[in-house]
Amino acid sequence: MPLTLAALVHHSALKLTVRAGGDHLDVPVRWAHVSELADPVPYMEGGELLLITALKLDAEDPEAMRRYVRRLAGAGVVGLGFAIGVNYDAIPEALVDAAREEGLPLLEVPRRTPFLAISKAVSAANAADQYRAVTAGFAAQRELTRQALSEGPEGLLAALAAQVAGWAALYDASGAVVAAAPEWAGRRAARLTADVERLRERPAPASSVVGGPSGEDRVELHSLGTGRRPRAALAVGTAAPLGTAERYAVHSAIALLTLITERSRSLHAAEQRIGAAVLRLLLAGQPDHARAVAGDLYGALLDAPFRLILAESASASAARAHADGHARVAPAPQPAAALAGADTDGDPLDGLAETVESAAARSGEAVLVVPDGERLAVLAVDGGAAVTACQEYALAVQAARTAAREQHTATSDENELVVGMSAPAGPIATAAAYKQAEQALSVARRRGRALVEHEELAAGSVLPLLADDAVRAFADGLLRALREHDATGRGDLVASLRAWLSRHGQWDAAAADLGVHRHTLRYRMRRVEEILGRSLDDPDVRMELWLALKATSAAGD
Repeated sequence: MPLTLAALVHHSALKLTVRAGGDHLDVPVRWAHVSELADPVPYMEGGELLLITALKLDAEDPEAMRRYVRRLAGAGVVGLGFAIGVNYDAIPEALVDAAREEGLPLLEVPRRTPFLAISKAVSAANAADQYRAVTAGFAAQRELTRQALSEGPEGLLAALAAQVAGWAALYDASGAVVAAAPEWAGRRAARLTADVERLRERPAPASSVVGGPSGEDRVELHSLGTGRRPRAALAVGTAAPLGTAERYAVHSAIALLTLITERSRSLHAAEQRIGAAVLRLLLAGQPDHARAVAGDLYGALLDAPFRLILAESASASAARAHADGHARVAPAPQPAAALAGADTDGDPLDGLAETVESAAARSGEAVLVVPDGERLAVLAVDGGAAVTACQEYALAVQAARTAAREQHTATSDENELVVGMSAPAGPIATAAAYKQAEQALSVARRRGRALVEHEELAAGSVLPLLADDAVRAFADGLLRALREHDATGRGDLVASLRAWLSRHGQWDAAAADLGVHRHTLRYRMRRVEEILGRSLDDPDVRMELWLALKATSAAGD
């Protein structure tokens, strides 16, 4: 405990006497300072015991003493020590009355007690208190280390909560609560998610204080990590500001949790190389070898149906949009720098990788995340937390894009993401799943969507796929001669062709739809064949014409 005025008064060697403010002796004394200035306030920091002989004070002037004492109390001076037998044989009543009115402790210092003795007593007591705090801090560090080694983060948080007489919680990179101690603290910690997210926007290490005297508790938030992007955060809630010993405990916990949550780059790079090798073997149709390489790290992922997810930034998607339509051979995933903890600010794939990995870690799932050229390849358990997190992340991206379009503003880097997801598959069908994910990614790119799942392609219509500039150009070219004919007012060949194709070549039904005689319709179809130079008896020709009509129908044909 820090030294208080009461402890000084009870110090047998000092012989101090309380003349005023006896009800305020429980305040701690930071330092004892001697000053004979008429106004020493500019040189005070607060918490001092001021020692004077009134050499330059008119200590018998009531109004002057009221102003003097009021200034001291306002500056945070905790007490006033007055030496008698130097300039005054006794403390003037004007000063006693002023101290009593202000509630400032006034101590009488006998002639035989030098100010130096008081300063030494304060210094020695504070040094002893600091030593006790450091000793307690080292003991706390040993206990926290023991708990971290034996019980992991949960044990460390429990020990920290006991050390600070409060609660502690650990957040992952997404701002979700991973662990808390005591158990009830999880609910309190969850309410601070927005504060944790704001903290993550600042380069590590960063800290902030939320709550306070008017709230239910005072909470310190600390980011954890060695890179510019924090990998986790620690919350410590207490009823009052931390003391020295508690501060040592918190700093020890930050260091230990950083070691726990921040895996070394070499270890993460090794895991990533294993993941890339597993995916490469699966794509090569060697599931048994892939399982052997996966071991305990990714083996559980191959024991249940999984989804293969491909993601790329919108800039990469735009470049691919001009590529040819031939099937692309899946490239072998290449090991790269660890996404977690890497300085990848502004990379739209990093947010997805972080979200998926955090969700998998919270649920205890295995997930494989591998950079794949300009893409990100993910293998995640079907129906698991990682797949759900990916879907929710994509929905948020899509919502942000829609809002940006409605407000006519540019989207941020985080919103420039395209994701394709395969149907559930097993290890033996990984190559097929990769192709499904590529197909879904291509459709997402064409439709301007953040995520497309392969099941949508099988259950939906092919017609939305026609919404492509190249298809529209083909359709316009194929139908141009017929449109030019109709523009002269010599017939309505485009509408007649549409009606005839929609009725599968049934003359009477199509003629009835148009309100013309079937002979008129026959004449128009012969004109169509003459103008296009193609036979309507050819099913390929009928199919191309029908798709051309559908592709341009949005233009009002």
